[in-house]
Amino acid sequence: MNNHKTDKKLTIFALGGVGEIGKNMYAVQYANDIIVIDCGSKFPDEELLGIDIIVPDITYLIENKDKVRALLITHGHEDHIGGLPYILKQLSMPVYASRLTMGLIEGKLKEAGLLGSTERHLINSDSELKLGSMTATFFKTNHSIPDSLGVVLDTPEGVVVHTGDFKFDQTPVGDHADIHRMAEIGRRGVLALLSESTNAERPGFTPSERIVGANFIDAFRKAERRVIVSTFASNVYRLQQVVDAAAVTGRKLAIIGRSMVNMITIASELGYLDIPDGMLIETNEVNRYADNQVVILCTGSQGEPMSALTRMARSNHRQVEILEGDTVIISATPIPGNERSIGRTVDELFRLGANVIYGSGSTTGMHVSGHGSQEELKLMLQLMKPKYFIPIHGEYRMQLHHKKLAEAVGVEQGHTFIVDNGEIVEIVNGDARKSGKVPAGNTYIDGLGIGDVGNIVLRDRKHLSQDGILVVVVTISKQDKTIKSGPDIISRGFVYVRESEGLLEEAGRIVTRTITKSISDNVNQWTTLKSNVKDALGRFLYEQTKRKPMILPIIMEV
Repeated sequence: MNNHKTDKKLTIFALGGVGEIGKNMYAVQYANDIIVIDCGSKFPDEELLGIDIIVPDITYLIENKDKVRALLITHGHEDHIGGLPYILKQLSMPVYASRLTMGLIEGKLKEAGLLGSTERHLINSDSELKLGSMTATFFKTNHSIPDSLGVVLDTPEGVVVHTGDFKFDQTPVGDHADIHRMAEIGRRGVLALLSESTNAERPGFTPSERIVGANFIDAFRKAERRVIVSTFASNVYRLQQVVDAAAVTGRKLAIIGRSMVNMITIASELGYLDIPDGMLIETNEVNRYADNQVVILCTGSQGEPMSALTRMARSNHRQVEILEGDTVIISATPIPGNERSIGRTVDELFRLGANVIYGSGSTTGMHVSGHGSQEELKLMLQLMKPKYFIPIHGEYRMQLHHKKLAEAVGVEQGHTFIVDNGEIVEIVNGDARKSGKVPAGNTYIDGLGIGDVGNIVLRDRKHLSQDGILVVVVTISKQDKTIKSGPDIISRGFVYVRESEGLLEEAGRIVTRTITKSISDNVNQWTTLKSNVKDALGRFLYEQTKRKPMILPIIMEV
């Protein structure tokens, strides 16, 4: 859709992040200027066979690349920066991010070989950017990663606010949220608010991050042997509390897992993490200390198959094995879809004799969410007092709950827009309405390929995974059109050849009969000949086995 006339109107749309969790990417356009906010990725469902990661479809931005003024990043979580290496390969944009976020982004760009070619600008909560017809300013929010920002876009049509991810933690481990500035923005007037909906179904307030710290100290004290803590590497405040609890209880700290080592290096260098001298030890030194003098901090809180904790649970980690009496703390909640693999890891840890503390909330208090619950979402709405509201960053039911909260605190009926990826909210002279769509969807990443695996390839993979493949090789003589050799039948993932000789011999006879008949009927088109073989063989195999393997006839002329 490229009929965006360059008239003076404001449009707001999501390229990812609504009706789903992950791959957040939002765009605000006024006339000839587009500002993009965030560039996330998300993990594939189980049916997307072989797909590594999913990023937004940026067709619209590529078609309008001369209008893209900036890519603003709110914070450093994967669902906000994970798409950068793939998206910037397709379209170069100037990237604006705060210090820690930029540190994480630079690590990604370096790996992808994009560091030199990407224009980067550091920002903080006091930055002001003139971007075409719009001005961007920022405010501090409180979230489970430091340096999180909300975005304020001053457009000729009015002010658009994007909250980023937030909670209102009154006793945070890091910076306080800048409530005064939020109230000031609201007092000046907000035309449209885009606010995150992750915990819109959860009543009350999200507990403070401090609770976890106190519970860590308690658990470390009670643990008679080693303590192993697994959490999200990006949650620097949580890492700091592990460090603090280790200091209080006189334990050394070993770090395992590439992303964890990476994060601790970047966060320490930039001054977001304070680790006392002499506390860190190498993994291979763990066994030199008494069991009650060691904490191991590792990845694997989501049961990822290759992560440190999962390998320890399966007893195939090179350096660390779980001993009877060890305390394992899983300081995270399952991302939807990961419950089974976490359950398996917990089972395996219990089998090894470990004391496992897992689950969230009041039961163990080893994890709190980084996202605000209903009362905090209402507070944000009260502070901003928007004329129009667009709930973002959540699945449909979360957006719907958020809409109800907004109406409960005074947003007018009919002024909340629940959008899907690609749906445009257009605001002209202060009046908002839904108006058309831009292309939006999933771009699948498989290995080095960006978007080269589509529905057809996935359909084939699914077919192969369910019923296997049968390759039929036949050589036909050019002269007298008779079968010179074959048919040879090769089976993979369909039946085990040695146990199914009778079936495959009969299949060979059917192929011979079909080819002979087709040739005597003067079928000279290879495609017709092949499809005759496929049909006849497919029918026979389905009758015999009730399975439909992929059939690949290879016919050669000599």
